[in-house]
Amino acid sequence: MAEPIRLAKRVAAMVPCSRREAEEYIEGGWVRVDGLVVHEPQHRVADEQRVELDTGAATANLEPVTLLLHKPVGANDQQALALLSPATHASDDDSGVRSVKRHFVRLVPLLPLPSQASGLAVFSQDGRIIRKLTEDALSIEQELIAQVTGTIMDNGLARLAHGLVYEGRPLPPIKVSWQNETRLRFALKGIPPWLVEWMCAQVGLRLTALKRIRIGRVPMAALPEGQWRYLRAGERF
Repeated sequence: MAEPIRLAKRVAAMVPCSRREAEEYIEGGWVRVDGLVVHEPQHRVADEQRVELDTGAATANLEPVTLLLHKPVGANDQQALALLSPATHASDDDSGVRSVKRHFVRLVPLLPLPSQASGLAVFSQDGRIIRKLTEDALSIEQELIAQVTGTIMDNGLARLAHGLVYEGRPLPPIKVSWQNETRLRFALKGIPPWLVEWMCAQVGLRLTALKRIRIGRVPMAALPEGQWRYLRAGERF
């Protein structure tokens, strides 16, 4: 009986195509072994196993992706990363991106949220996105909804918008407004989300919940908690 061979070698002989093209078919999720998709080119297959190439298979290089997650309360960066899997992919994702195993490795968390906050979290493989959300972080507006208790001091809203000093440094001006009697909307540039709790305390309020709903021009919209979608081709932070 012949020894099992690498799946990429079997596909290359079957199509026929180059070994690199065969690897791209496999990594793109186009190849099935006995009816099941296999993503690893090094997977070993025996002669009697059935290997099939899906209709419409393409060998275009797999582009790096950016995933947008509705992070639940209590999840730190590593726990949020663990939520990124095919099982938690939002069913109404209209990005048109074909999900493959490669999309869940080497993801970099960007503009992290405090573990007790919820809302829009970004994880990317794309060097351009990583550079933008790292190097330009101070100039990207983040919109957050803060649930608060207590009574705001006189002129408190104006102080939040422009007037607080943190560790000897004046904070940048922000946009802040009441959504209702217990909810404040913050639009921040140059201020990390974890500082919102301190800001609220300076005007007599206690933060009880915080949710990020937008980063730059990218909204969280109706993304369900604990689920993710791909950044669409036309979306820009």
